[in-house]
Amino acid sequence: MSEKDERVAVRGLRDVAAAESKISYVDPNGALYYLGYNIDDLIERVVYEEVAYLLIYKKLPNMQELYNFKTKLVSEMKLPHPIVENIKSVPINCCPMDVLRTQVSHLSEHDPEGKVFSEPANIRRAIRLIAQVPTIVATLYRSLREKPVPAPKKEFDLVQNFLYMLKGTIPNEKAAKVMHRFMTLHIDHGFNASTFAARVTASTNSDMYSAVTSAIGTLKGPLHGGAGEKVMEMLDDMFLDEKVEEYIQGLLDDKKKIMGFGHRIYKTQDPRTKHLRDIVEDFCESFTTSYFYDKCKRIERIVYDRKKIYPNVDFYAAVALDALGIQKEFFPLFFASSRISGWVAHILEQYEDAVLLRPSQKYVGELGRIFVPIEHR
Repeated sequence: MSEKDERVAVRGLRDVAAAESKISYVDPNGALYYLGYNIDDLIERVVYEEVAYLLIYKKLPNMQELYNFKTKLVSEMKLPHPIVENIKSVPINCCPMDVLRTQVSHLSEHDPEGKVFSEPANIRRAIRLIAQVPTIVATLYRSLREKPVPAPKKEFDLVQNFLYMLKGTIPNEKAAKVMHRFMTLHIDHGFNASTFAARVTASTNSDMYSAVTSAIGTLKGPLHGGAGEKVMEMLDDMFLDEKVEEYIQGLLDDKKKIMGFGHRIYKTQDPRTKHLRDIVEDFCESFTTSYFYDKCKRIERIVYDRKKIYPNVDFYAAVALDALGIQKEFFPLFFASSRISGWVAHILEQYEDAVLLRPSQKYVGELGRIFVPIEHR
């Protein structure tokens, strides 16, 4: 009989460094860095495409490089015709994340470079995915409403086109600003579950589409990308203002999780929260959105006073998307449309590392059980 397995299992892999990365650093003391740049120094001073360029090329672009990158992204936004037809044929009650996951997988069938896996080919593939994931989301959003999808405009950037293709109307400057900030703040966040899933798949030398499909499947889980949707459900449940304190206290008494609060890594406030809070406050023009914002501020005070827990990025991100008129079942897809740049950057980095991610386990089952033939059981 073998000896007992003495290895120590780390539940949830908490604080286990599975690999080295230069892409982003999540500082437990309340800071987030992209390639060494503190997000506090980037927000309001860069657009989403600049940070996407940074993650892929490991440097911020100059004006000409950014122009070329934006132009390339917009030129790649058009989907292959069979993908569009697939999206149009999905049932009205489908799960949007299922459609996104499936159509990203289908994109591999239409890759113009096929089985070419050189670094330049993978970078071109990464750019196509950054451009086409938002287009899949916009196409699904419009198709479920039986509306045509407008073609992207050359004079718009990726983010403006995303909103334009989604809504069918030219986005105003304030809406585009909200989306740029939302997408920049969601672009990467260390070895979160979906990013790690993508890197595990990439570590087998599988293709980029397979790795991104793994990430989307992981993001779908309510403990990851579905948190924003749960925040809106909570806010909807607390429609009456006088019920807010009673509702929160009930959750605390029942030891239930308050959606949008707390973080596994940050010991203080999630550094992304303040940036989303500010822009949500500025963007609150309608009564409903303003009402949600005021309610969020009240919930934030109650939870901190009673539990000393801060809101995380999902809390105000949900209100930001609601202010843009996005239905809550599409919240995870906007997360994916932002995080795709981080995913492909990590996949490229994993290809460079060229090491199979294959953790061990601690076996706690039985050993030496006596086999009994089926006729004697």
